[in-house]
Amino acid sequence: MRSFTGFGRKLERFSNHSRIKAACFNQPYHGLLYSCFRFLVFKVNPFWIQLAYFLVLSLVGYGALNMSKSRTDSFRPKNIDMFFTSVSAAAVSSMSTVEMEVFSNTQLIVMTVLMLVGGEVFVSMLGLQLRRSMFWKQQSPEDRTDSVSNSISQYSLTSKNIAHQTELGSVTSSILEIEKPDTDLEGNIKSSSNSESLKYKATRCLGYMVLGYLLVVHIGGSSLVSMYVSLVPSAKKVLETKGISIQTFSVFTVVSTFANCGFVPTNENMIVFKKNSGLLLLLIPQILVGNTLYPTCLRVLIWVFHKITKRMEFNYILENYKEMGYSHLLSGVYCSLLAATVFGFLLVQFILFCSMEWNSEAMDGLSSYQKFVGSLFQVVNSRHTGEYIVDLSTISSAILVLFVVMM
Repeated sequence: MRSFTGFGRKLERFSNHSRIKAACFNQPYHGLLYSCFRFLVFKVNPFWIQLAYFLVLSLVGYGALNMSKSRTDSFRPKNIDMFFTSVSAAAVSSMSTVEMEVFSNTQLIVMTVLMLVGGEVFVSMLGLQLRRSMFWKQQSPEDRTDSVSNSISQYSLTSKNIAHQTELGSVTSSILEIEKPDTDLEGNIKSSSNSESLKYKATRCLGYMVLGYLLVVHIGGSSLVSMYVSLVPSAKKVLETKGISIQTFSVFTVVSTFANCGFVPTNENMIVFKKNSGLLLLLIPQILVGNTLYPTCLRVLIWVFHKITKRMEFNYILENYKEMGYSHLLSGVYCSLLAATVFGFLLVQFILFCSMEWNSEAMDGLSSYQKFVGSLFQVVNSRHTGEYIVDLSTISSAILVLFVVMM
């Protein structure tokens, strides 16, 4: 029994010694990583950070696409085509040199991730998190207490020196009147500390709001699209014929639509779904809330949460939107004007498109309701995503010019 007890003590001492050595070994690496992070945040221009981010993202995406198998062994895209597709997905440009149905389910998932992390809203959220790390609030409480106590002690010493000089007659009464008591100094420091603390909490709260916005739109949109395709036989048959998974199609299309990329897993884009008006109506809000209406939707969401929770952070964000440093955060007036401009341009496009293309070859075989929804989907995409339900080569030149102007 004693031998087991002695062995247990030795094992405990060995584990404690190993833990200490591991901590000492990891400490320099933690310090190096922290120094590199501070250098990136405080010293490097944000342009170079974003450039490096997209370069690394494109290279990682190219490697993942290249290692994954294509849908058929008879044809495999070239390396330059894979790299171009990776860059296009990361930059949400929707340009491609190969047909989309060439890519396997795994490759479509890789492209989905690239579009998600390369989208404007996601990248802006990363910038918001970097800005949050620059606040002094992230310093340790001991450091802030020491800085406050040092400031108070310095001013106390100054007051004592002035009192000593007063006894010698070397300081006038006017100078003494200018000096404030230590209680005023402490009040100013506490007020500044509270302001910085509120700003930090507001930035953190805004980051959570943007993250929640992303999750709700993507999860909700993917669920609705998946449900629609599963319940509507015509849409389900298209995917079954092409061998595309319903879940992959739903997530891929919603991510691409929200990021305003325009990639669709089918070769014909959305032309094969032009009679599925319900699917088009589900995608139209995704297009708007991920692009021009994002600032308006974000401000409305913050306002709603402020009314419900009455938290000071939401009120601070609404009243100090410029100080937040988030380019998508606009004033209430600007958000209203932005929404009015978006819907005004859409109305103009919709009227002109319907007046010139209602009975054209591009709309053949569609009912009046399908033409209405299809026209709305087409004009919304002309300014944003780039998805289409009609062959653009069959529409009139005047409408093409209108699309160019609106883009």
